[in-house]
Amino acid sequence: MTSVAAGSTRLFSDLDVEVEADAPLGPRTWFGVGGRADALVHPRSEEALATLVARCHRDGIPLRVLGEGANLLVADEGVAGVVVRLDAPCFRERRLNARGAVEGVRLMGGADLARSVLETTRAGFAGLEGLAGIPASIGGAVRMNAGGAFGSIGDRLHAVACLDRRGEVVVAPAASLNLGYRHCELPGEIVLWASFTLGEGDPVRLRAGVAEVFAYKRSTQPLAEHSAGCMFRNPRDEEVSEEVRAAFGHTPSAGALVDRAGLKGFAHGGACVSPQHGNFVVVRPGATADDILAVSRTVAERVADRFGVRLEREVVVWTRTPPEAGR
Repeated sequence: MTSVAAGSTRLFSDLDVEVEADAPLGPRTWFGVGGRADALVHPRSEEALATLVARCHRDGIPLRVLGEGANLLVADEGVAGVVVRLDAPCFRERRLNARGAVEGVRLMGGADLARSVLETTRAGFAGLEGLAGIPASIGGAVRMNAGGAFGSIGDRLHAVACLDRRGEVVVAPAASLNLGYRHCELPGEIVLWASFTLGEGDPVRLRAGVAEVFAYKRSTQPLAEHSAGCMFRNPRDEEVSEEVRAAFGHTPSAGALVDRAGLKGFAHGGACVSPQHGNFVVVRPGATADDILAVSRTVAERVADRFGVRLEREVVVWTRTPPEAGR
C-alpha cells in the first residue's frame, strides 16, 4: 500500500483540491474526540473528486468520506490514507422543482440533511419532515438509511448516483439498493447525489410537523450533550428470545435493554451512558475515543449476559485499519 506522504505528488498536485496534512478529525465529529487523518482533502469539483477516487484505488490508499461528523467515532490513533470532505458548493447544492407539479428533489451528497429538511418544507415539499433533527450529510444519511421514530430517508428515496472505484458515475434506482433498517447497498464508493419523490403540502403545516419532531427529540434525547446519536442498532425480532419479548411485552429497543440492565449513567473515564436515554453515550471534557469504546463494549457485554441479545454498534468507528469502502 502506497503511503499518502509518498504518493502525495501523484495524488494531488494536478487536482483542483485543498489538502490538509495531518488534519485533526475529532473536533469535526459530534463526539468531539479522536485522532487525525494523514490527509483531509477538499475537492472543488466532481472531476477532481472522481480522479482522486480512481487514483486512491489504483495505489491502494484507503479512502473515507467525512460528512457532518455524526454517527462517527475516530480512534485516538487516527486514520491512515485520505479522508474526503465534500464541502465545496458543487457538492452541497439542493435542487427543488419549484414550478408546476411536484416531481422530485435532487440533493447533492455533501448537503446538510437538517438544512435540506427545512428548505424543502418551507417550499411546500412534503415527505422529509420526519427526518428533522437527524445530523447527517445526504450521502451519509443515504448510506446508512438514516431515520428514527418518524421514518427513514429511504422511504422517499427515488435514485442515487455514486462514484465507483474507477471514478465513474453509477446511477441506481432505490429499488435496487436493498434498503432496510440502517441498511443500504450502494453501487459505489461515494454518494454524489440522491433524488427524492416528495408530495405537495402546506408549508405552515409542514413546519409545524418539523417543530413536533424536534419537541419529541428534545424530550427523549440528550441533544445538548456531545454524542453521536444512537450507539447501537435496535435488535430484530429474531435476535430476541420469546422470554425476553414476553418480559418487555414486545421486541425491546436497544435503549430499553440498556435501561433495564441498569446501565444508565454507567461511566468509564470521560464517557458515560446518558441518564436520559440508554442508547446514547455522552462525553465530558477530557474524554477519549478509548473511553467511548470501553463504555460501548461493557454495555454490549452486560446486555448480552442479562438478556442474551448481542447489540450491534450503529456508530461507525474509524481506525488506522483500511476500510472496505469510504463513508
